[in-house]
Amino acid sequence: MNPLRIAIAGASGRMGRMLIEAVLNDSEVVLAAAFDRAGAPFVGRDAGELVGSACGVMVTDDVRAAIAAADCVIDFTRPEGTLVHLGIARELGKAMVIGTTGFSAAEKETIVAAAKEIPVVFAPNMAVGVNAVFKLLQVAARILDEGYDVEVIEAHHRFKVDAPSGTALRMGEVVARELGRNLDECAIYGREGVTGERKPETIGFSTIRGGDVVGDHTVLFAGIGERIEITHKSGSRMPYALGSVRAARFLAGRKSGLFDMQDVLGLR
Repeated sequence: MNPLRIAIAGASGRMGRMLIEAVLNDSEVVLAAAFDRAGAPFVGRDAGELVGSACGVMVTDDVRAAIAAADCVIDFTRPEGTLVHLGIARELGKAMVIGTTGFSAAEKETIVAAAKEIPVVFAPNMAVGVNAVFKLLQVAARILDEGYDVEVIEAHHRFKVDAPSGTALRMGEVVARELGRNLDECAIYGREGVTGERKPETIGFSTIRGGDVVGDHTVLFAGIGERIEITHKSGSRMPYALGSVRAARFLAGRKSGLFDMQDVLGLR
Protein backbone atom coordinates (compact mmCIF):
# COMPACT_ATOMS: atom_id res chain seq x y z
CA MET A 1 0.00 0.00 0.00
CA ASN A 2 1.38 3.37 -1.00
CA PRO A 3 1.91 5.91 1.82
CA LEU A 4 -0.56 8.75 2.12
CA ARG A 5 0.63 11.87 0.29
CA ILE A 6 0.20 15.07 2.31
CA ALA A 7 0.42 18.75 1.33
CA ILE A 8 1.07 21.36 4.02
CA ALA A 9 -0.47 24.84 3.71
CA GLY A 10 1.28 27.84 5.25
CA ALA A 11 4.59 25.97 5.23
CA SER A 12 6.68 28.93 6.43
CA GLY A 13 4.58 29.57 9.54
CA ARG A 14 5.03 28.25 13.05
CA MET A 15 2.40 25.57 12.65
CA GLY A 16 3.47 24.78 9.09
CA ARG A 17 6.96 23.93 10.30
CA MET A 18 5.63 21.61 12.98
CA LEU A 19 3.43 19.87 10.43
CA ILE A 20 6.35 19.36 8.07
CA GLU A 21 8.40 17.83 10.89
CA ALA A 22 5.54 15.54 11.93
CA VAL A 23 4.97 14.33 8.37
CA LEU A 24 8.67 13.72 7.72
CA ASN A 25 8.89 11.65 10.92
CA ASP A 26 5.83 9.48 10.17
CA SER A 27 6.54 6.31 8.17
CA GLU A 28 2.91 5.98 7.04
CA VAL A 29 2.79 9.30 5.17
CA VAL A 30 4.98 11.29 2.82
CA LEU A 31 5.38 15.01 2.26
CA ALA A 32 4.07 15.47 -1.27
CA ALA A 33 4.00 19.28 -1.26
CA ALA A 34 4.45 22.35 0.91
CA PHE A 35 3.00 25.68 -0.15
CA ASP A 36 2.64 29.24 1.02
CA ARG A 37 1.50 32.62 -0.21
CA ALA A 38 3.49 34.40 -2.91
CA GLY A 39 6.36 36.32 -1.32
CA ALA A 40 6.55 34.12 1.80
CA PRO A 41 10.16 33.80 2.98
CA PHE A 42 10.69 30.11 2.21
CA VAL A 43 9.05 29.90 -1.22
CA GLY A 44 11.55 28.33 -3.59
CA ARG A 45 13.54 26.65 -0.82
CA ASP A 46 13.60 23.05 0.41
CA ALA A 47 10.78 22.50 2.93
CA GLY A 48 13.08 20.35 5.02
CA GLU A 49 15.27 23.36 5.74
CA LEU A 50 12.44 24.62 7.95
CA VAL A 51 13.07 21.70 10.32
CA GLY A 52 16.81 21.32 9.83
CA SER A 53 17.16 18.64 7.14
CA ALA A 54 16.60 18.90 3.38
CA CYS A 55 13.93 16.55 2.04
CA GLY A 56 13.75 17.36 -1.68
CA VAL A 57 10.30 18.99 -1.56
CA MET A 58 10.40 22.66 -2.46
CA VAL A 59 8.04 25.20 -0.91
CA THR A 60 5.88 26.58 -3.69
CA ASP A 61 3.32 29.34 -4.16
CA ASP A 62 1.52 27.30 -6.84
CA VAL A 63 -1.37 26.24 -4.62
CA ARG A 64 -3.24 24.23 -7.26
CA ALA A 65 -0.19 22.19 -8.23
CA ALA A 66 0.63 21.51 -4.56
CA ILE A 67 -2.88 20.29 -3.76
CA ALA A 68 -3.01 18.24 -6.96
CA ALA A 69 0.14 16.39 -5.89
CA ALA A 70 -1.38 15.21 -2.60
CA ASP A 71 -4.08 12.93 -1.26
CA CYS A 72 -4.80 15.21 1.70
CA VAL A 73 -4.16 18.87 2.58
CA ILE A 74 -3.49 19.96 6.17
CA ASP A 75 -4.30 23.63 6.73
CA PHE A 76 -3.74 25.84 9.80
CA THR A 77 -3.65 29.20 8.01
CA ARG A 78 -6.34 31.93 8.10
CA PRO A 79 -10.03 31.55 7.25
CA GLU A 80 -9.79 33.41 3.94
CA GLY A 81 -6.84 31.32 2.76
CA THR A 82 -8.26 28.05 4.05
CA LEU A 83 -11.49 28.59 2.12
CA VAL A 84 -9.53 29.17 -1.11
CA HIS A 85 -7.59 25.96 -0.49
CA LEU A 86 -10.81 24.13 0.35
CA GLY A 87 -12.36 25.21 -2.93
CA ILE A 88 -9.42 23.82 -4.89
CA ALA A 89 -9.38 20.59 -2.86
CA ARG A 90 -13.11 20.20 -3.51
CA GLU A 91 -12.60 20.73 -7.23
CA LEU A 92 -9.73 18.21 -7.35
CA GLY A 93 -11.36 15.65 -5.07
CA LYS A 94 -8.74 15.84 -2.31
CA ALA A 95 -9.25 15.25 1.42
CA MET A 96 -8.62 18.09 3.85
CA VAL A 97 -7.75 18.50 7.53
CA ILE A 98 -8.68 21.98 8.79
CA GLY A 99 -7.19 23.28 12.04
CA THR A 100 -7.78 26.95 11.19
CA THR A 101 -10.00 28.84 13.65
CA GLY A 102 -11.94 32.12 13.52
CA PHE A 103 -14.49 31.18 10.85
CA SER A 104 -17.82 32.99 10.69
CA ALA A 105 -21.06 31.00 10.71
CA ALA A 106 -21.40 31.48 6.95
CA GLU A 107 -17.82 30.31 6.37
CA LYS A 108 -18.46 27.19 8.43
CA GLU A 109 -21.41 26.44 6.17
CA THR A 110 -19.02 26.52 3.22
CA ILE A 111 -16.99 23.79 4.92
CA VAL A 112 -20.15 21.77 5.57
CA ALA A 113 -21.11 22.04 1.90
CA ALA A 114 -17.65 20.98 0.71
CA ALA A 115 -17.73 17.93 2.98
CA LYS A 116 -20.65 16.58 0.97
CA GLU A 117 -18.18 16.01 -1.87
CA ILE A 118 -14.81 15.44 -0.16
CA PRO A 119 -13.79 14.07 3.26
CA VAL A 120 -12.94 16.79 5.79
CA VAL A 121 -11.75 16.74 9.40
CA PHE A 122 -12.58 20.14 10.88
CA ALA A 123 -11.74 20.64 14.54
CA PRO A 124 -10.81 23.61 16.74
CA ASN A 125 -7.98 21.62 18.29
CA MET A 126 -6.22 18.56 16.87
CA ALA A 127 -4.30 17.59 20.02
CA VAL A 128 -5.29 14.19 21.38
CA GLY A 129 -5.09 15.47 24.97
CA VAL A 130 -7.45 18.36 24.30
CA ASN A 131 -9.98 16.01 22.77
CA ALA A 132 -9.72 13.81 25.86
CA VAL A 133 -10.58 16.95 27.85
CA PHE A 134 -13.68 17.51 25.68
CA LYS A 135 -14.85 14.04 26.72
CA LEU A 136 -14.08 14.72 30.39
CA LEU A 137 -16.09 17.95 30.18
CA GLN A 138 -19.13 16.02 28.99
CA VAL A 139 -18.97 13.82 32.07
CA ALA A 140 -18.29 16.71 34.45
CA ALA A 141 -21.17 18.79 33.08
CA ARG A 142 -23.62 15.92 33.55
CA ILE A 143 -22.55 15.54 37.19
CA LEU A 144 -22.18 19.25 38.01
CA ASP A 145 -25.43 20.32 36.38
CA GLU A 146 -26.86 22.15 39.39
CA GLY A 147 -25.31 24.75 41.69
CA TYR A 148 -22.07 25.23 39.76
CA ASP A 149 -21.01 28.29 37.77
CA VAL A 150 -18.99 27.61 34.61
CA GLU A 151 -16.08 29.76 33.44
CA VAL A 152 -13.69 29.10 30.54
CA ILE A 153 -10.24 30.70 30.81
CA GLU A 154 -7.74 30.56 27.94
CA ALA A 155 -4.28 32.00 27.27
CA HIS A 156 -2.35 32.22 23.99
CA HIS A 157 0.66 33.98 22.50
CA ARG A 158 0.58 37.62 21.46
CA PHE A 159 0.30 36.75 17.76
CA LYS A 160 -3.08 34.99 17.91
CA VAL A 161 -5.66 37.02 16.01
CA ASP A 162 -8.99 35.55 17.20
CA ALA A 163 -10.55 35.45 20.66
CA PRO A 164 -11.77 33.45 22.41
CA SER A 165 -9.83 30.59 20.90
CA GLY A 166 -11.65 27.97 18.88
CA THR A 167 -10.77 25.44 21.56
CA ALA A 168 -12.29 27.59 24.32
CA LEU A 169 -15.46 28.02 22.30
CA ARG A 170 -15.70 24.28 21.70
CA MET A 171 -15.25 23.67 25.44
CA GLY A 172 -18.11 26.06 26.08
CA GLU A 173 -20.23 24.34 23.44
CA VAL A 174 -19.58 20.92 24.97
CA VAL A 175 -20.61 22.07 28.44
CA ALA A 176 -23.61 24.06 27.21
CA ARG A 177 -24.91 21.12 25.20
CA GLU A 178 -24.69 18.78 28.19
CA LEU A 179 -26.50 21.35 30.33
CA GLY A 180 -29.25 21.85 27.75
CA ARG A 181 -28.22 25.43 26.98
CA ASN A 182 -27.51 27.36 23.79
CA LEU A 183 -24.02 28.88 24.00
CA ASP A 184 -25.02 31.76 21.71
CA GLU A 185 -27.59 32.79 24.32
CA CYS A 186 -25.71 32.15 27.55
CA ALA A 187 -22.07 33.10 26.79
CA ILE A 188 -20.54 36.14 28.50
CA TYR A 189 -17.32 37.37 26.86
CA GLY A 190 -15.51 39.44 29.48
CA ARG A 191 -16.92 41.68 32.21
CA GLU A 192 -16.46 45.34 33.07
CA GLY A 193 -18.10 47.85 35.38
CA VAL A 194 -21.13 47.17 37.54
CA THR A 195 -22.35 43.92 36.06
CA GLY A 196 -24.71 42.83 38.80
CA GLU A 197 -24.80 39.34 40.24
CA ARG A 198 -23.76 36.49 38.03
CA LYS A 199 -26.71 34.78 36.36
CA PRO A 200 -26.46 31.03 37.04
CA GLU A 201 -27.26 29.98 33.47
CA THR A 202 -24.36 31.93 31.93
CA ILE A 203 -21.00 30.53 30.80
CA GLY A 204 -18.19 33.05 31.12
CA PHE A 205 -15.09 33.39 28.94
CA SER A 206 -11.82 35.08 29.88
CA THR A 207 -9.04 35.61 27.33
CA ILE A 208 -5.35 36.22 27.96
CA ARG A 209 -2.88 37.19 25.21
CA GLY A 210 0.84 37.56 25.76
CA GLY A 211 4.36 36.35 25.16
CA ASP A 212 4.83 32.95 23.56
CA VAL A 213 2.13 30.96 25.37
CA VAL A 214 1.30 28.07 23.04
CA GLY A 215 -2.13 27.44 24.51
CA ASP A 216 -3.61 26.99 27.99
CA HIS A 217 -7.27 26.17 28.62
CA THR A 218 -9.16 25.72 31.88
CA VAL A 219 -12.84 25.08 32.49
CA LEU A 220 -13.81 26.02 36.03
CA PHE A 221 -16.91 24.59 37.73
CA ALA A 222 -17.35 26.80 40.82
CA GLY A 223 -19.79 25.66 43.48
CA ILE A 224 -20.40 26.68 47.08
CA GLY A 225 -17.37 25.52 49.06
CA GLU A 226 -15.55 23.81 46.19
CA ARG A 227 -14.08 24.32 42.73
CA ILE A 228 -13.37 21.75 40.04
CA GLU A 229 -10.89 22.71 37.32
CA ILE A 230 -10.21 20.75 34.14
CA THR A 231 -7.06 22.08 32.49
CA HIS A 232 -4.97 21.40 29.42
CA LYS A 233 -1.63 23.12 28.79
CA SER A 234 0.36 22.86 25.57
CA GLY A 235 4.15 22.98 25.82
CA SER A 236 4.60 23.04 22.05
CA ARG A 237 2.61 22.88 18.82
CA MET A 238 3.73 19.34 18.09
CA PRO A 239 0.62 17.70 19.64
CA TYR A 240 -1.52 19.65 17.16
CA ALA A 241 0.67 18.46 14.29
CA LEU A 242 0.67 14.82 15.40
CA GLY A 243 -3.10 14.86 15.79
CA SER A 244 -3.47 16.41 12.34
CA VAL A 245 -1.43 13.68 10.70
CA ARG A 246 -3.54 11.11 12.54
CA ALA A 247 -6.63 12.85 11.18
CA ALA A 248 -5.22 12.69 7.65
CA ARG A 249 -4.69 8.95 8.00
CA PHE A 250 -8.28 8.62 9.25
CA LEU A 251 -9.55 10.21 6.03
CA ALA A 252 -7.65 7.83 3.75
CA GLY A 253 -10.08 5.94 1.52
CA ARG A 254 -13.11 7.99 2.51
CA LYS A 255 -15.11 9.63 -0.27
CA SER A 256 -16.83 12.42 1.65
CA GLY A 257 -18.10 13.47 5.06
CA LEU A 258 -17.49 16.03 7.81
CA PHE A 259 -15.62 14.70 10.84
CA ASP A 260 -13.85 16.07 13.90
CA MET A 261 -11.22 14.67 16.24
CA GLN A 262 -13.84 12.92 18.34
CA ASP A 263 -14.54 10.80 15.24
CA VAL A 264 -10.84 10.30 14.56
CA LEU A 265 -10.25 9.07 18.13
CA GLY A 266 -13.42 6.95 18.31
CA LEU A 267 -14.89 8.99 21.16
CA ARG A 268 -18.44 9.30 19.84
